[in-house]
Amino acid sequence: MCVGLSAKVVRINEGMAVVDADGAKREVSAELLDELEPGDYVMVHAGVAIAKITDEDESETNQLMEDLL
Repeated sequence: MCVGLSAKVVRINEGMAVVDADGAKREVSAELLDELEPGDYVMVHAGVAIAKITDEDESETNQLMEDLL
């Protein structure tokens, strides 16, 4: 099973994005997504932003992860 993490985009530079996932910042590839901007939420898997998600999706994902742990 693969698990993606939701994260907020902090900044974008040349196909890479710095994202914040519950305070942990990391750089991920943003090349799969068009029109990505700081403040957007994304689903990240294996170092790649694979989908834009809504604020509601991000909150729900975080709650599910907390429930699992």
